[in-house]
Amino acid sequence: MVMLLLLVLLCPTVCQARSINCSIYDDPFPIPHAFYQPGELLIGEIVSQVFFLYNNLSFTEPPTQILIDEPVSVPKNYQHVLALAFAVKEINENPNILSNVSLGFHILNSYYTAKMTYKAALSLHSTQQRFVPNFKCHHQNNLITVIGGCISEISANVAIISAIHKTPQLTYGSFLALQDDKMLFPFLYQMVPNEAHQHIGVVRLLQHFKWTWVGLLAVDDDKGDRFLQTMVPVLSQNSICYAFIVRIPKWNYVDELVDLLLQQWKNYEMVIQRKANVFFVYGEPPSFQILRMLLFLAPFLALPPLGKVWVVTSHWDFASHSVQKVWDIQAFHGTVSFTVHSNQPLGFQKFTDMIQPSWAKRDGFIQDFWEQVFSCSLMMSKQQEKGGKKTCTGEENLENLSGVLFEMNMTGHSYNVYNAVYAMAHALTAIYKSRVRRKRLEETDRLAFQSVQPWQVHHFLRWITFNNSAGDTVRFDDNGELVTGFDVTNWLTFPNGSLVRVKVGRLQPQAPSGKELTINDEQIVWHKSFNQVLPVSVCNDNCNPGYSKKKKEGEKFCCYDCAPCPEGMISHEKDADACVSCPEEQCPNKEQTKCIPKDVNYLSYKEDLGIILTILAISVMAWESDSDCIFMKYKDTPIVKANNRTLTYILLVSLLLCFLCSLLFIGHPGKLICLLRQTTFGIIFSVAISSVLAKTITVVLAFMATKPGSGMRTWVGRRMADSIVLSSSLIQAGICTLWLSTSPPFPNMDMYSLDREIIVECNDGSASMFYCVLGYMGSLATVSFAVAFLARKLPDSFNEAKFITFSMLVFCTVWLSFVPTYLSTKGKYMVAVEVFSILSSSAGLLGCIFFPKCYIILLRPELNNRVQLKRRK
Repeated sequence: MVMLLLLVLLCPTVCQARSINCSIYDDPFPIPHAFYQPGELLIGEIVSQVFFLYNNLSFTEPPTQILIDEPVSVPKNYQHVLALAFAVKEINENPNILSNVSLGFHILNSYYTAKMTYKAALSLHSTQQRFVPNFKCHHQNNLITVIGGCISEISANVAIISAIHKTPQLTYGSFLALQDDKMLFPFLYQMVPNEAHQHIGVVRLLQHFKWTWVGLLAVDDDKGDRFLQTMVPVLSQNSICYAFIVRIPKWNYVDELVDLLLQQWKNYEMVIQRKANVFFVYGEPPSFQILRMLLFLAPFLALPPLGKVWVVTSHWDFASHSVQKVWDIQAFHGTVSFTVHSNQPLGFQKFTDMIQPSWAKRDGFIQDFWEQVFSCSLMMSKQQEKGGKKTCTGEENLENLSGVLFEMNMTGHSYNVYNAVYAMAHALTAIYKSRVRRKRLEETDRLAFQSVQPWQVHHFLRWITFNNSAGDTVRFDDNGELVTGFDVTNWLTFPNGSLVRVKVGRLQPQAPSGKELTINDEQIVWHKSFNQVLPVSVCNDNCNPGYSKKKKEGEKFCCYDCAPCPEGMISHEKDADACVSCPEEQCPNKEQTKCIPKDVNYLSYKEDLGIILTILAISVMAWESDSDCIFMKYKDTPIVKANNRTLTYILLVSLLLCFLCSLLFIGHPGKLICLLRQTTFGIIFSVAISSVLAKTITVVLAFMATKPGSGMRTWVGRRMADSIVLSSSLIQAGICTLWLSTSPPFPNMDMYSLDREIIVECNDGSASMFYCVLGYMGSLATVSFAVAFLARKLPDSFNEAKFITFSMLVFCTVWLSFVPTYLSTKGKYMVAVEVFSILSSSAGLLGCIFFPKCYIILLRPELNNRVQLKRRK
């Protein structure tokens, strides 16, 4: 059986800080490490290696000599080691991957420091146990792949060394702009998607909850600068403003911690005063510890606690240093984070249950991990108990630990380590199968792997695609980034230190624009200060529907006043940028929050005004019909025969038609109704007025003909009266015919004259023709009035001139007042004015001319005789 060794650099779990010399020049290997095969000692010849970089320390550049009573550690990162060991165990037990080859690994600590990382990376290219970079005196170590680290700075430091030797590197927790650095780091692979996808996800999250006023907290380094330069314009383009920007310092030196905290109090006070309830934090684990310090010390300095919504990226993890394990982290309760999609491989929890301190022979981390998380002391090789601590039994249960110290479920970074090991194993398997197919296998499987070069692994790794044991597909895109999405995680923290992750959504970068984020609002638990009500984070109160935003001078666009919508416009949502007009057929409601259908405006038979006018028209028609009956019954009496009985009948019939034509103006106007309305009214009224004119002229000519020697006798007779009526009516008929042939009236819907109503009307087509019709009737009425006025003093018993004068006075008064009233009204009231004018003027003619005659016929029959008609005053 051939043994294959993975040499790996991980995020640090613990620093062996007990009076050890951390100088990088003394001991070539002063850092703790793990070098083992799970279950058994390493057997066989090691033919190739993978280097695993492991980050642990919360300070990045240790002094030459550090003396600390207790180690400063991040116990939670130990799960990365377990994920690596579990993946190796599965691969060794799987006959379909690297058959006849046993896989081991070598883990080194990076300490979050560039010097120690460079030293660890260079030592891999040296002869084993001798720090002489780039010189190898034997073939025992053949480095082919590097896995690490979990922050970008460590990954970049390793990438510089690995690129020189063309060694593939798989990072499992950092984000690097590979599009820009592909030439610099051609052999770099990321077990995480592009960082830009996560930025878009944050924007979609803020838009989803309508958070437009947020605080930005970014780590104070080049990567934080690049984040702000990228993110601030993106937020602005999506109508989101930042309330403040706070730069989070990196914890570079332990002795500078106090100075760093004092510098942040001013920022803390500023954050409290701002209205932003949402903080978007960008940084990596060392910066998170600074926030932990600030929030922990705030109550001791009489500063109010921060009850905010924290939105964090997948760089972060709620992990405590060993000295922070009893600190309360409930300030972060309800945090929403984007974490790289992870799953739970079968058997991982069972594997973690097998962890025992006895692994210390091959594991340089487990002893300090065990002592720190359980606050006890392991007596290894009869070592004395330390500082009066209790003795570890070795049987302690990891499940009893709080979530900030250790989680039984595989975390996102550990899942990336797990997949990275499998990706490397599948690439080596592909190399082996390729060589077998090409029949280049020389002696043994050992020789096949011994001749593998790192650049060959890179060639197969870039195209690798496989399904892991958790059912997820693992593959890289053209930029060497893992093709996957993000889980939206809601973090729940509790006073006892327990930590619960709840997946409440998913971010799919491959989804169409605007649909990348799916989230279940009901599953999210917010910070207790919000009483489980959706937090609001805006610069000022929202503008309610019916109002629009009005910019405040000198303020960001997210800060605004609320102005009511102008008349005729609406806004139907909160914080509308501008009010909008309703469609033509709709109008705003009273609150100007929505558009409602406009009322249809026309003179209807169903409304009060239409009913009154209809009853009035029928009443005067009945009165006129009674007059017709009276004159027909007493047609042979002298008062009916006097002054041309035919003209009397024509006038009565025309008046009846006038009353009847008023009904054309009531009801929904149709095409035929619009053609008949004004033309019928004009012709009928012209007949009535011309009949009155003929009567008046007949009276005048009759009295002039009675004078001795008068030549007017030849003009007196029916032919004269008929010709006046006929010619006058034909002229009006000609005007109406010209009107209908050139620009006839038509049905129309007026959307604009009234704000809240649609006027259904008959458009006159040509207003000038309409006023020509009215003008001609007015001229006939004026001539009739003038002639009647001159003949008003003729003997009462022989003529109607006085009554015609009154009737024409009523007629002219009605229609002179009609014009300004008609022009000043809209819709159905305009039509009602015309109907009323028709009825009142017709009733005036009927009453003034025929009421006196009906009075004589019915009540004074003694005056209805020939003698009385011939009597003169």
